[in-house]
Amino acid sequence: MVEDLKKMYKTVMDDHFTPTMEISFVDKGKRQTLVYEKVAWTIDGVQKGLRYGENPGQEAALYRLANGNLVLGDVETIKPGRYLVSDLELLQSGKHPGKTNLTDADNALNILRYFSDMPCAVIVKHNNPCGVARAATLEQAYSKAYMADRVAAFGGCIALNRPVDKITAEAIANQYAEVVVAPDFEEGVLEILGQRKNLRLIRINAMDKLKTYIGQRVLDFKSLMDGGLVAQWSFAPTSLTKEALTLASTVYKDKTYTVNRKPTDKEYSDMLFGWLVESGVTSNSVIYVKDNVTVGIGTGEQDRVGVAEIAVDKAYRKLMDRYSFERHQTPFNTLKDADKRAEIEAAVKAVKGGLIGSTMVSDAFFPFRDGIDVGLEQGIKSVIQPGGSQNDYESIEACNENDATMVYTGQRSFKH
Repeated sequence: MVEDLKKMYKTVMDDHFTPTMEISFVDKGKRQTLVYEKVAWTIDGVQKGLRYGENPGQEAALYRLANGNLVLGDVETIKPGRYLVSDLELLQSGKHPGKTNLTDADNALNILRYFSDMPCAVIVKHNNPCGVARAATLEQAYSKAYMADRVAAFGGCIALNRPVDKITAEAIANQYAEVVVAPDFEEGVLEILGQRKNLRLIRINAMDKLKTYIGQRVLDFKSLMDGGLVAQWSFAPTSLTKEALTLASTVYKDKTYTVNRKPTDKEYSDMLFGWLVESGVTSNSVIYVKDNVTVGIGTGEQDRVGVAEIAVDKAYRKLMDRYSFERHQTPFNTLKDADKRAEIEAAVKAVKGGLIGSTMVSDAFFPFRDGIDVGLEQGIKSVIQPGGSQNDYESIEACNENDATMVYTGQRSFKH
């Protein structure tokens, strides 16, 4: 029975999707048609597109835009031929990629496009980042992103914005990952990563053009259970520099409330880093970042206070696991020695899960101060959020009481 269940994950689904697909938009006799072609790869003599969909038993297909361009008002889609994810090059793959491999890689690049200025690593699991970091070298960026949530990174997608060198490859080879996406792989790296036979190595030939996708729109479809479709333009963050941010201020009952302290340059750096990472996180979400590394990521919750608390809890638990792994080469959950466990718990509590001095990032405004209070109690010193709540004055007062600063983006960043 167990072996039968395991076979489910090894099955390659036949797909009956057509080689081409057309979507037309018609207005007063004027037709705009987008033409897509199906993508396939040959692996071990088998030509096939996606292995299967979100689950075994679901057929799936990847299409790339081959012709046509949609213009609605003053917005238009990316032009055909500007392929990135839909024209990926498989350098190594023991099996065909599945739909989740593809969407994880896509969301990793969705985040990575904002950080071309220095080495950056994004690790995505189930279409949410579990670790993101920028650093002086690629290996440092990867190691920081990995240790930010070593547990969730298991079986994830690793996206890197620099060619993979040997030292980074050796670090990756020590862990289990499903996919590594990079602009290139230096000499000798394929031999190192080739030890993981089912690891998919994907070269994105247009990675150097990744930053040109900032602000570009694509047509985003959501299928409904009755076969209907919701169409929208994709989200594009507008707050890309500190000049685009506004120091928190509001008027309530004829009284003006303004945050007392302006951000430092370091705080601005963390706030912008966190806000752009946030664009790839499923809402309702709150994340914490420090020194351009994610500390705690809360995703997909129904209330803002709850997700702020979950992100704190994750920060504590992930740091305990990191300390245990670094000091005793074992996960905290399997560490049996009571004294060692108590020592690690005390060390994590002393630094409040690494949250002291960090930045709190929220994809929507805080309706009341209770959400921000969760972060302030852990020692956060800066907040970035859209602003616009009737009770913004409460959040401003909370920051002033704790010598914290706060800025508004003026733009909500929901992702569903």
